[in-house]
Amino acid sequence: MVFRVSVALLTLLVLAGVLAPEAFGALSARVQLATLSGAGWLYLVIVFGVLVFLAYLAFGRLGRLRIGGHDAEPEFSRGSWFAMLFSAGMGIGLVFWGAAEPLSHFQRPPEGITPETNAAARAAMRYVFFHWGLHPWAIYALMGLAMAWFQFNRKARGLVSDLVEPLFGRHVRGPAGQAIDVLAVVATAVGVATTLGFGATQITAGLGHVTRIPATLGTQLSVIAVAFVLYMASSATGLQRGIKWLSNLNLAIATLLLAFVVVLGPTAFIFETLTTTLGSYLNLLPSMSLRMTPFSQRAWVGDWTIFYWAWWIAWAPFVGAFFAKISYGRTVREFLLGVVCAPAMVSFLWFSGFGGTVLHAEMFDHADLLSALARGYQNVLFAMTDLLPMATVLAWVAIILLMSFFVTSADSATLVLASMSSESAEEPPLSRRITWGVLQAAVATALLAAGGLEALQAVVIVAALPFALLMVLVVVSLHRVLSADMRAWDLEARELYRAEKRWLERERGTASATDGDTT
Repeated sequence: MVFRVSVALLTLLVLAGVLAPEAFGALSARVQLATLSGAGWLYLVIVFGVLVFLAYLAFGRLGRLRIGGHDAEPEFSRGSWFAMLFSAGMGIGLVFWGAAEPLSHFQRPPEGITPETNAAARAAMRYVFFHWGLHPWAIYALMGLAMAWFQFNRKARGLVSDLVEPLFGRHVRGPAGQAIDVLAVVATAVGVATTLGFGATQITAGLGHVTRIPATLGTQLSVIAVAFVLYMASSATGLQRGIKWLSNLNLAIATLLLAFVVVLGPTAFIFETLTTTLGSYLNLLPSMSLRMTPFSQRAWVGDWTIFYWAWWIAWAPFVGAFFAKISYGRTVREFLLGVVCAPAMVSFLWFSGFGGTVLHAEMFDHADLLSALARGYQNVLFAMTDLLPMATVLAWVAIILLMSFFVTSADSATLVLASMSSESAEEPPLSRRITWGVLQAAVATALLAAGGLEALQAVVIVAALPFALLMVLVVVSLHRVLSADMRAWDLEARELYRAEKRWLERERGTASATDGDTT
């Protein structure tokens, strides 16, 4: 039922975007505006609450618990585990926004800051760290930890509805649970399709930059078609081969590209930017986390922060389910620190490299990168590579990285969507993975046809709201089961201690009797 209803809803979305793109785009914009004006604050409160809750878990006594049980051992090395975390969790977004977002904030900073000034540059980097730092990874970590714990420690089915079973009992096995699973599947498909749309847009811009292929909708659809063939071929090889190998390749190419930018760009300025911005980010983290603009009614927070939070929330079921599959044997503390802190530090270094390079070029080298921004966010990265040595090589490396991230994200999502729409926790059949692979490409195509990036943003903000409310229930449910399992562990440890103590006392008694006989 979950599979059929989800496929039907997403098929209707595709038909609406393809058959009536203008009407669909206009309706999406109106619903987005209503969502932002009525519930934008809710996104901020929920995401900040999730971050605080995970800090409590990571540094408290519950952090000692282990996914899969006390004797469970990890299936993947830390290096491969981290590579898969990073590739599934961010991927295309880092490449797409790495240079474009800092420059956009520099030109149009938050409220009260004069554009294109030193203060605007500082605020631009601080908000980039905010949007790509601890908060998004906290959203992923909550869903990943909950799904891993229920699947491996509570022997659940691996469905999102299982996460609220401690609150609703047997009702999650009926229509209510199916509705939750449909909601999770649809939100995931829309979130992943949004990312694939961004990736297709930038790959097309890059090809146009280095080969003069026109950056048209037809070219974007061709990119999606090629990627579809690649990610379906990878999906057929399974988790241990295709996704693992691609993730390691992604991390290697991303490291190479970042190293080129840092070495060939303004190296000292990049590290000074990293140091200064990190301190400012940590100092102002609470105020940025809860910042709205009720008095000025400016749309900046809605256009950026709330969009990002909705985007991460829409991705959360997919990323959480994928993180759960690869995190067996990790302790709660290791999982949370590995999922939240380590990738956030990589994101900080990434944006310092790309953001520091474009801001230095714009502020001190008098480069006209703002004209590239005016043509579209997707063009800023390739305008930046033109300013560095080996510009063509860097552009091709970026295109290859985008395509590799595209394939990895779609490959992982295909596997997870098939699992989330199946009753069994076992590996889903190939036919179901093919269905979801086709639907992902179709939804991305429909959203691009209905209005490009604006339609992508509008749909993801609306689709994520119900799941944001569900995350509150997941927090309560996860805390309840972790606390119960910790009490059971403490009781088991006390019983084991008493048994060992009794055994030692018996051994001492036997030894004393033996010594007396000998004497």
